[in-house]
Amino acid sequence: MAATAAVMVEEKKFSRDEFVEPDENNATDVSWNRPSRKSTSGNWKACWLIFGCEVCERVAYYAISSNLANYLFQQLHENRADAANNVNNWSGTLYLVPLLGAFLGDSFGRYVTLSTFLCIYLMALVLITVSVSVPGIKTEKNQPVSSTQSGFFYFALYLMALGAGGIKPNVTSFAGDQFDEEDPQESKRKMSFLNWWFVSISSGNVFSVTALVYIQVTYGWTWGWGGATAVVALATLLFFSGRSNYRTQKPAGSPFTRVAQVLVAATRKWNVCVPDDDERLYEPSDKEAQFPHIRNLPRSKEFTFLDKAAVVSEKDLQSKEVKPWSLCPVTQVEEVKLLVRVMPIWFTNLIFSSVFAQVGTFFLNQGDTMERHLGRLQIPAASFTLFITLTICIIMPLYDRCFVPFARRITGNERGITMLQRIGIGQVISTVSIAIAALVEMKRLRVARQHGLLDRPQSTVPMSVFWLLPQYALAGVCEVFISVGQNEFFYDQAPDSMRSIGAALYLSTISIGSFISSLLVEMVVKFTSTKGGGVDGNWINDNLNRAHIDYFYWLLTILSIINLGIYVLCARWYTYKNVGDIAI
Repeated sequence: MAATAAVMVEEKKFSRDEFVEPDENNATDVSWNRPSRKSTSGNWKACWLIFGCEVCERVAYYAISSNLANYLFQQLHENRADAANNVNNWSGTLYLVPLLGAFLGDSFGRYVTLSTFLCIYLMALVLITVSVSVPGIKTEKNQPVSSTQSGFFYFALYLMALGAGGIKPNVTSFAGDQFDEEDPQESKRKMSFLNWWFVSISSGNVFSVTALVYIQVTYGWTWGWGGATAVVALATLLFFSGRSNYRTQKPAGSPFTRVAQVLVAATRKWNVCVPDDDERLYEPSDKEAQFPHIRNLPRSKEFTFLDKAAVVSEKDLQSKEVKPWSLCPVTQVEEVKLLVRVMPIWFTNLIFSSVFAQVGTFFLNQGDTMERHLGRLQIPAASFTLFITLTICIIMPLYDRCFVPFARRITGNERGITMLQRIGIGQVISTVSIAIAALVEMKRLRVARQHGLLDRPQSTVPMSVFWLLPQYALAGVCEVFISVGQNEFFYDQAPDSMRSIGAALYLSTISIGSFISSLLVEMVVKFTSTKGGGVDGNWINDNLNRAHIDYFYWLLTILSIINLGIYVLCARWYTYKNVGDIAI
């Protein structure tokens, strides 16, 4: 029956044998007109140009986000809580829009989508530079901020979020397309690809939080943010210059349509029994497949209701062609199962993102109140994210070159430890980091009280800003384990036809985590401000010496511990994706 149904698939545009020559893989050039050749395209040669694109995007993002809370507080005259919420909401939007970018990338091609949104991103940065430099549009000292000025700035800021939404999910998956997973050598290179990917973007962060933030503080917002715009303009030119070197995969159509087809087909056959024999389920052979780069997935034993979509009914046999809303291949059904399976892992990574959101808000506010001199040089508080980046640049190569080979000899796992174990270790470190942040804040408040600074928020608390170093460094270690682990997990466990969606799922954890952080701030302000109406009861207010951010950090610590327990249960339940007989 399966053979009869499979023969009906006559719509194929090419087969594997017709498409592939000895020196070619299943990818095409960016125009989809010619097969790509391994000897002249893809691999690290193409990856470095794509890396450069993402590095410069990160430079611009951190140049703006690192000091955005201060800009909103100082230039747009927003209070601390509103500034923190607006930063979180913007960051959340920036990491949520990638779901749209991923949909467009998987539907219409990653190169086309990436190119379009890179231009939008550059346009947004030009407008942001205009908003802080052109008289009448930029805010003036000791002058009220008009709705036009704030509206123009926020329009440019959210246009930047839109541009980033198209870049982020597609740049990772497009870089991954440069490696052929069927080639043993290229497949091995791809395993360490994401580690070095994070090292590369971290090097861009170093430049951003040192040079550009210093320029902002010393010479003004125009020079700092204008420099970020120039960097992205250069990256855009370099990206387009490598057009002939890139490999790409022909898009398999809307991923949401593929999911909907399985759900509709399974619902239509709700009363059909699923046979025990997998051979009786519909699955075209490789030669009949419309998209040869999509590898067949064997049937799994979970979510068996969805298997009804692949059952060949009498009505399907009587039809002259396979109707995708009535009969779906096993591989397509398994794609939907993969998405369902990763959702508990996705959910249990949201609290980490809420914790990490404090780096750009309250960590920054803490640093602003402390002694920041190193000799005659005063270190901008926003530049302290440099220690996150330096930690990544130090730990990541050690992880890839030392820890992985050592762990591989013990566990026999090619990655040293599993992706979920890597994420779990990161969650433990994240919990420790926010607990340390709470202890440091308790000490800062004690020093402020001892020196009579409770009602003098503009005065510097005589406590070195380097007390914040442990929480920043641990945040960097968290990135090595949990952020890289999440990126690797969602990319590898995503279906071949939905790799951009996989990248977007990782990014969306950052988005939702930022929104959760914003919601927690609002709830804390609402419930703690009722205590007597005075500032002493408020956990969060403009006078950090009277506030209790340490209580907020302890709240995040408790939530992190609870979340870690739930994550362990979900990780024990999870079954990794299989391609043939190989668990990925």
